[in-house]
Amino acid sequence: MRKTSGTGTALPIIDLSLLAGTGEQRQSLARSLNDACLHTGFFYISQHGIPDDLVNRVFRESRALFNLPDSEKEAIHKARSPANRGYEPLKGQTLEPGTPPDLKEGFYIGEELDDSDPRVQAGRFNHGPNQWPAALPTFRETMSKYFEAMNELSDRIMQALALALDLPQDFFDDFCQQPLSTLRLLHYPPQPPNPQPGEKGCGAHTDFGGVTILLLDDNPGLQVWDAANDRWINANPIPGTFVVNLGDMIARWTNDRYRSTLHRVVNTSGAERYSVPFFYSGNPDHEVTCLPSCLADGDQPHYPPTTVEAHLMDMYRRTYA
Repeated sequence: MRKTSGTGTALPIIDLSLLAGTGEQRQSLARSLNDACLHTGFFYISQHGIPDDLVNRVFRESRALFNLPDSEKEAIHKARSPANRGYEPLKGQTLEPGTPPDLKEGFYIGEELDDSDPRVQAGRFNHGPNQWPAALPTFRETMSKYFEAMNELSDRIMQALALALDLPQDFFDDFCQQPLSTLRLLHYPPQPPNPQPGEKGCGAHTDFGGVTILLLDDNPGLQVWDAANDRWINANPIPGTFVVNLGDMIARWTNDRYRSTLHRVVNTSGAERYSVPFFYSGNPDHEVTCLPSCLADGDQPHYPPTTVEAHLMDMYRRTYA
């Protein structure tokens, strides 16, 4: 276990290559991951197989996007998309109720689906075409390749979670078919020298879905709530890793055994900060019901059965109503 700089306890680094190792190595992975999910719901992953060149290209394209003139970004505003794809301006979201709007701008990308796709024709939640910046000729190719790589990495993380939950490694295979996934590019300007009370890059929140894979640049800012010690801890960048956290759906699925933890961003680096979260929610039709391995004798499920799509739609209604 390796400590992040700043106050608070350590977040573990999970070696994902152990998933393809011996039975003993997979058991070691399962124990480490189970411990992380029980205590913080946040961890780093190393040996993930994502090439550095692709990561560097994603950051280059992201910086180029946010450096475009406002008029070009507004032309691909997500309000123009029925599938919530495209540009979200600075202060366009308030994730922590009762605080000023978040000091970030973003861009949403999902699976590319045209009007001929039955899911689009049926008006399924968050299904449809993306919007792409016309001025950046290699943006779409780079982001599409990264999107595909993140889906594949999410599949492997779900296999590791199955082992951590004492389930067969392929337990979540059906959940991983035709997953609902969202890639989000984020740009945080430096924190103002005299911020409004509660003003920060990203307000305290939990994620809605399954797992989030977060790519960080070199600047700190991510903070994770340590409930056991009643304080925020810094999850600073570690080269060659991603930060992974569990969403509300995993907490529901595991009967609150695993944690979906509050986190926020305060960009005190003094520099422009970029991050790239990938939200993996799985097959919209998959049933989410309490896992047998998470229900002790005599206990009852905390939540009724639902589906991935119904859960996400409910969370969106609560947040944006």
